[in-house]
Amino acid sequence: MINLVNYQEMERILKTARTIAVVGLSPKPNRPSHQVAAYLLEAGYTVIPVNPGQQEILGQPCYPDLSAVPVPVDVVDIFRNPKDVPSVVDTAIAIKAGAVWMQEGITHQEAGNKAQAAGLAVVMDYCIKTAHKELSAS
Repeated sequence: MINLVNYQEMERILKTARTIAVVGLSPKPNRPSHQVAAYLLEAGYTVIPVNPGQQEILGQPCYPDLSAVPVPVDVVDIFRNPKDVPSVVDTAIAIKAGAVWMQEGITHQEAGNKAQAAGLAVVMDYCIKTAHKELSAS
């Protein structure tokens, strides 16, 4: 079983990551995914929007799925329904991402175990923006 909140793992991911693909990124500024991605851009990360219905979000080119992203991805940040997590994790493994991060309210133990078994770091049910703010303050 994966520890849902492992601060050492979160700190390691956030300190080493440069490129974060946000799966389920909304173009609507009032949505949490949009606010988190805007924060991550401001914090200096390269943010790659993944949303099949969009061409561009936050001034960044948007891709229909993870497999279409043309650059290596350090973290796959997931803003999707938990039932969609296994397919996102499978693609994250296929593209050799470094980590999968399931946002607050999103958990999928089986997919998390699969990602971890494939060598990816896993965070579940925690906001990457919150984690970054907490770690930056300490």
